[in-house]
Amino acid sequence: MSNMKSYQERDKKHIWHPCSQMKDYETFPPIVIKQGKGVFLEDMDGKKYLDAISSWWVNLFGHSNQRINDALYKQANKLEHVIFANFTHEAAIELAEGIINVSPKGLNKVFFGDNGSSAVEIALKLSFQYHQQMGKNRKTKFVALTDAYHGETIGALSVGGVDLYSNIYKPLLMEVIRPTAPDCFRCPYGKERKNCDAQCFEAMEKVVLKQHNEITAIIIEPMVQAAAGMKIYSANYLKKLRKLCDAYDINLIADEIAVGFGRTGEMFACNHANISPDIMCVSKGLTAGYLPLSLAIMTDKIYNAFYDDYPTMKAFLHSHSYSGNPLGCAVALETLKIFEDEQIINQNKIKSKIIKEKAEERILDLPNVGEFRQLGMIAAIELVKDKTTKEGFDWQKRVGYQIYKIAVEKGVILRPLGNVIYFMPPYVINEKEIKFMFQIARESITMYFDR
Repeated sequence: MSNMKSYQERDKKHIWHPCSQMKDYETFPPIVIKQGKGVFLEDMDGKKYLDAISSWWVNLFGHSNQRINDALYKQANKLEHVIFANFTHEAAIELAEGIINVSPKGLNKVFFGDNGSSAVEIALKLSFQYHQQMGKNRKTKFVALTDAYHGETIGALSVGGVDLYSNIYKPLLMEVIRPTAPDCFRCPYGKERKNCDAQCFEAMEKVVLKQHNEITAIIIEPMVQAAAGMKIYSANYLKKLRKLCDAYDINLIADEIAVGFGRTGEMFACNHANISPDIMCVSKGLTAGYLPLSLAIMTDKIYNAFYDDYPTMKAFLHSHSYSGNPLGCAVALETLKIFEDEQIINQNKIKSKIIKEKAEERILDLPNVGEFRQLGMIAAIELVKDKTTKEGFDWQKRVGYQIYKIAVEKGVILRPLGNVIYFMPPYVINEKEIKFMFQIARESITMYFDR
């Protein structure tokens, strides 16, 4: 038995992998990764794979980045962790200052969590308690879009709108008001996202006008509904949403977990619309793919509603054992320094043009590619049966999954979202690697449909 197979057998004996039907692993066992460098991962047999999805959207500056390695080592030799209630430390203080400096205007206070879902839970609880303490007791409901994804814990799953993840748990979930999300590929108004006035916003406006007295917050993934298939929509939608929330005392929660830190071409996706949310959730790229850490960043308006003498019981009594973990904070702080030192946002704008060029050269002529869509360093192709009708494939055929398996064999990780193949590579990717990424995507799609 090879070294790889030995480890695979040991893995299957005890490990239950995330977002997986474990029976699939009988024919497609987990690839045992030994090491990573730059955009590549290397398995136990020495085979390399281009990480075109940034290991679930977290890796920004490549695997085993020396600057981040050094920052982590330095912090580990100084302080690994300390209780964050009544104690603090340099890395957390400097990270809070740094994140406020680059966040949308008006966000001024930071609450620490340890993963994206917990940041969403924090934001939901903050909004609910805020309105209770402001005397608006009827404001207890949340609004979230169809096809939304906000995480896997119960509150986050409740505001999510992808039935694949939440349907079985419906009896456990809180009731959420759910207007229809933008669908620019199959726009019912016959418009295009690049120049429309977000006519689709009328669905949101309708529910808010009817139920605003009951709504505490609207949570949204700005610009891109990621897990829905990288569904990109107009910035005008966000502009209208901010105005609507202001008019009816509704908190706007921006879930920037997947789209923040330069993914969309701006530091945060809200910047495309030049708006500021009341609460912004960040994680994933916050630590450049190294350690679990999340932040809920909010306005003084939210913070001040909790600031009072203890007997009033207005404190936000939410905590995590690893809140403000120094190792995570040190890595996140170094991540922000890399953005500034290496002018990452400007560099990404150059690379996003290369991604567009290579996709047009190698992908758009394929008969089953219905749309190529892109915003910054996020790109996606939607596969269809018919380009004219835009009819998709039956989900049970697992078209994207079959193409993913072919691509992995060819050395590129293209984990799909249903019928959507997406590209979200680390920012250190170069032109040669981008070309290889799309070439393998082309070969894999062609091989599947030519079977």
